Amino acid sequence: MSLSGLFITLGTNQPKFDEETLKLYLSKGIYGFQMPPIHGEVSSKSKHYAALADYACARKGTHVFFFLKRKIIYGGEIVGSKEYGAFYLNGPYSPLGKKANSKVCWDESNRYTPTKNPGIFKRPKDGKEVEVCQPYLLMFKDKIGLKGYHIESDQLYLELCRKYSYPLPSNSIVGMSFCTLTPGETELAISLIEKSEKQPVEPYPDEDIELLCQPLPFDPKYGVSSMSKAISEDHLKASIIANPRLLPKFLRPKNAVICREVPLSPFKPYRWMDRADICYYTDDLICEGTVPNVVIEVKNKRCGKNEIEQLVRYIGWLDRLLGKEIDKIEFYLVAPSINPKAKSEVPTEYKNKIEFYEFADEGC
Repeated sequence: MSLSGLFITLGTNQPKFDEETLKLYLSKGIYGFQMPPIHGEVSSKSKHYAALADYACARKGTHVFFFLKRKIIYGGEIVGSKEYGAFYLNGPYSPLGKKANSKVCWDESNRYTPTKNPGIFKRPKDGKEVEVCQPYLLMFKDKIGLKGYHIESDQLYLELCRKYSYPLPSNSIVGMSFCTLTPGETELAISLIEKSEKQPVEPYPDEDIELLCQPLPFDPKYGVSSMSKAISEDHLKASIIANPRLLPKFLRPKNAVICREVPLSPFKPYRWMDRADICYYTDDLICEGTVPNVVIEVKNKRCGKNEIEQLVRYIGWLDRLLGKEIDKIEFYLVAPSINPKAKSEVPTEYKNKIEFYEFADEGC
């Protein structure tokens, strides 16, 4: 199976994400992004489900890389399920954690300002203190002897630019806490780190935190029972990435690497870069595993011209990039319903390249 990776940025959004935090995560083989606790319904403005979708891409064996102060540091390989999202629930402060009645097993409160609730602490943000928790965890182990070894970030980016003339997930991570990596990026990062002569980061933090209990792994029973139950587009994406059995059989990844928010466009300002919702990379690698074999756009509303045009842009760009090799790629639009007129207006040359899949209230 092709290599998969997660690229985690430290020191961007949270003031104590520093060298000491890196050492803590390397030492314990644990990472948890800080998010506001959810006690009721998820706000429509919340990025909770977008962050969950990133966690959901993790599978057993996914390689973890940390990005701190212009360095890319190797962490290890994800521990957990091969079939479902390989992440863990940490406390009842998320919809999944509440449904599972999850206990707090990892608590960094003493590194910040503790509250009366275990696992919830305050940290500075924009001149004031806000309450956060770590509702989801990734657990990883070093199986190839590279933990703490690192390269300068420019080494990776210069090599990517030399080999590929198009943007990849690691190019579009601006403003994000972490992103998935394509097989090509993952293999290149590991190769460069293996050759690194830099002294590894020693994973021995001055402060020590231990697991309070065994973390509870994600299980599909804690999620939605069908795609129609998702309350937002981000919730729908997170749900089907974490539990591909919500999809019809032909759309489930078969021993494939799963990535999300994959740029499929020429280089341009990142805010306007076209990104595909979900991509699969199979062993039949295209462009050394930097171009997906399957592209899926997912919507939780009735779709029409705009959504179809988005897929057409992907195909047009990849057609220029790949030529006949584009025939190896499958394109899908998944939504509750799709306007028949908009379907019929797909450019003639692309009509056979897009498949539409509609799901109803009672299933697919």
